[in-house]
Amino acid sequence: MAEPLVAERVADQDARDSLIVLQGASWADYQRILELRGEHASPRIAFLEGALQLASPSRRHDFVKSMLGRLVEAWCMEHETDVTPYGSWTLENKEAERGVEPDECYVVGDDPDPTQPDLAIEVVITSGGVDKLEIYRKLGVREVWFWEAGQLSLHALRGEAYESIAASELLEGIDLAQLLRFVDVQPMTRAVRAYRAELQGGGAKDH
Repeated sequence: MAEPLVAERVADQDARDSLIVLQGASWADYQRILELRGEHASPRIAFLEGALQLASPSRRHDFVKSMLGRLVEAWCMEHETDVTPYGSWTLENKEAERGVEPDECYVVGDDPDPTQPDLAIEVVITSGGVDKLEIYRKLGVREVWFWEAGQLSLHALRGEAYESIAASELLEGIDLAQLLRFVDVQPMTRAVRAYRAELQGGGAKDH
């Protein structure tokens, strides 16, 4: 008889993110939840060796992830770096019992039929939940960024393990401290204009 699913709830009242982790889930359970969720944006679903996480991101969470994405894309435009955005692409590996949906993800370079992204970005508002870096490790994503409390931590895959890195290796030369100054500028169009002006050496006139 299959072990019963045990739910753990992780919540942060201030951020209003909501996470539920079901322990003892099977791969079939994970696939069924994906099927039931369908094309809806929420909940975000992650799976790690029997732990099934359902996340309902807060407005703050989705704001930050969208701003990071738009600013990264602006940097790529200014530096003629080819990237293709894939948003919350569902990444999964049945044999490794892992699945995840990044907040943002990108293929770097010209790959018309990618099997996985090169770069994944995760926004951490609520602590706890499954170890997403461990999920990405077996999925083979080359670089993962975590935003938390206004800072970015970067991890590069070295063989079978991730190593913390001080600067992006995929987007070589990007100044993340500079980029982070624009994350909370609203509206988004003003933030991107100001950021691009700085990148061009013209200053942030409307920032």
